[in-house]
Amino acid sequence: MNISLTPELEQLVKDKVSSGKYNSVTEVMGEALRLLEERDRIRDQRLAELKAKIQEGIEASERGEVIDGEEVFAEIEEDIRRAEAQMQQAEAAK
Repeated sequence: MNISLTPELEQLVKDKVSSGKYNSVTEVMGEALRLLEERDRIRDQRLAELKAKIQEGIEASERGEVIDGEEVFAEIEEDIRRAEAQMQQAEAAK
């Protein structure tokens, strides 16, 4: 198989071989393809996990197990206000 590389990629491959870490262009390309395959596998795994979590959310929603978003944000804002007040009290006590 013959492939065409941009001058930048060709130089990168040559530099990898010249570094001594790889014995040949074939080794560099094999490693590159192995890493590409690993990246794709990880991406596919993360996508599957995300889809499963979305499905869990849909099922929880269908069962009525949901929390109003406005309520959640209000609770978060209140937690932030409490934390800020505690920090101000601690600073004033110094």
